[in-house]
This record gives sequence, C-alpha cells and structure tokens, in this order.
Amino acid sequence: MTDALLRRLRPSQVRELITVLIIIGIVIFFSTQIDNYLSGRTFNRVSTEFPIIAVVAVGQLLVVLTRNLDLSVGSQVALVAWSTGWIATQAPDINPILLVLMAMGMGVIMGGINGVIVSYGRVPAIITTLATLAIYRSFLITVANAQTIETRGLPDWIVNFPGTTLFEYGKLDIRLIFVIALIVVAVVQLLLAFLPYGRRLYAIGSNPDAARMVGLPKQRDVFLAYLGCGALAGLGGLMQMAKFGTITVDSARGLEMAVIAAVVVGGANIFGGSGSAIGVMLGAVLIAVLDLSLARWIGISDFARDFLLGALILLAVAGDVVINKRLQKVWLRARRRDEARAAPHGVTAGGGDG
Repeated sequence: MTDALLRRLRPSQVRELITVLIIIGIVIFFSTQIDNYLSGRTFNRVSTEFPIIAVVAVGQLLVVLTRNLDLSVGSQVALVAWSTGWIATQAPDINPILLVLMAMGMGVIMGGINGVIVSYGRVPAIITTLATLAIYRSFLITVANAQTIETRGLPDWIVNFPGTTLFEYGKLDIRLIFVIALIVVAVVQLLLAFLPYGRRLYAIGSNPDAARMVGLPKQRDVFLAYLGCGALAGLGGLMQMAKFGTITVDSARGLEMAVIAAVVVGGANIFGGSGSAIGVMLGAVLIAVLDLSLARWIGISDFARDFLLGALILLAVAGDVVINKRLQKVWLRARRRDEARAAPHGVTAGGGDG
C-alpha cells in the first residue's frame, strides 16, 4: 500500500479494507476445500447468521467510541429473548411492533443502569458491566425458574421469522433478518457521520480531557451511548428469540465475545475515537463466514470458536497498533515534505538561514 494512498485513509478505513480482503481470501480458500461452497445456500446461511451479532455490535460501537465497554450485552440479549418469548406465549395476539418496543425498552433500562453507574458514578466500565453481566444473568435464572421457552408456544409470525424472505434473486434469498441488520447499520452510520452527537462521540473518545475542557457534555453523551447500546441489545434479544425459538437461561452466553470481536476486527479502536458501523458489520460478516466455513469443513467446537474469537481480538488490537504507527510515520514524512516545499528558498523547514 503506497504512502500516497495511506495519507488519504484513516486507520479505521485501512482496517475495513483489510477486513474486506480477508473475507475475500477466506471465501476463495474454502471454495477450493468445500464442494458447492460458492452457492446461494452459503449466502443464505451467512446472511441469517451475522445479523444478530451485527445489530448488537453496532450498539457496542457507540460505547467503544467513548473509550468504554459493555460486557453485559450477552446477558441483556438473553434476558430480553426469554422475556419477550414468555410474553409472546402468554399473549400470542400481541402486536409485533409493540413487542419490538417492549424488547428495546427492556434493553434501554439495562443500558441505562450501566450508563448511570459509568458516566455519573464514575465506576470503570469494565468493572460495572462485568458485574451487571452476572446480575442480569442471575435475574434471568431467578425469573425463568428453569422454564424453557419453546417454539411450539410462540405465534406463527415469530416461528416463521427466520425464513421470512422479502424477495429472491436467483437462488439467493434476501431475508427479513438480513434487511433489519442493514437498516440498523445504515441508521447508526448516518448518525455517526452527520449528526453532532456522533461527532461528539468521536471527540470524547479521541481526547476525553480536551472534550471536557471545551465544554462537551461528556457524561450525558456517554450515558446516551449506553442507552443506545441497550436498545440495540434489546432488539438483538428479540431477534435471538425469533430466530431460535427455544430459549433457555444459557442463551446468548458468550455473545459479548463475538460482539467485541466484530467491533475491533471491523476497524474500531478499542481505545476509542475511531470506527464505523459499516466496519462493524464487516467484522460480523467475517466472524460468520469463518465460523460457518470451519463448521462445514472440519467441524468446530464451542471451545475452538472461543479460541478463534479471542485470537481475532488480539490480532485486531495488535493490527491497530501497527497500522497507527505506520500512518503516523507516513503523515509525519508528508508534513515535513510539505513544510520543506512551503519554506522560502534557502531556509530549512526547521528554521534558520542556510
């Protein structure tokens, strides 16, 4: 990659480009190892596998941009999935829109609890959300009382949700769950790119002290980021319930690992201030493609999957460090060249007569 190109790219854009190239490389490799890999079936499986991770990860991105983290999203998804499933079994005629609002509302409450403690209580995010991860899961275990939500008790529209196809293109099925994820990603990307709130999140994560000195409402914006993260975790919980139907107290256990992996692999800086919703979606796609491909090729256990996600996180964070150092060197060389060209004849960029 040339210096001229690197000068025009932000670190997150470099990571997004690398993620796209890795996805292409994985697809090419497995197409040589698995029969009929390049088929509509593969696309359909990937397009229904990554949306839940993508939706929850986009919410996580809002928090990560502010140099914080939410480790409780897996427990939030599980609690919302079980609760909405129970509500649907008790009131099968419930309006789907109302159930969506209830799911997101539950997520907002849990995200709000995290946000109050982190932003106004000033408790470190990793400690706060590690505690609420256990609290929300324990609350689910207590409320569920070992009761499992089963598909046979759910309304038909929920049972049919995973296979709901909006339109077909050849052997490719464009399903509702895929479109929902695209809409969420598009909305968050527009929020981050064009609204003042989105620009403030980048500013807070890039330099919290400077953001506070110029009067940005840091506490309020971090709190709102946790609300947004909770709302999308709630939506992800409803999608989890609708996709799998059978929900136990162990549902979505470990989802937070996949979500964080999607965020950092997709180009977001875990230390805040950099990232995009599109990049996060690419990270979720990468995880889904790799997971499903390995399952079809050699089979992959849950332990191996956790190892893979952990390795992806470490590689992504290390890659961020390498890319940032390279870009800083490129930008520094470019700045010195520009200063040298702008300096009067006979005067060096460092000042002084020749």
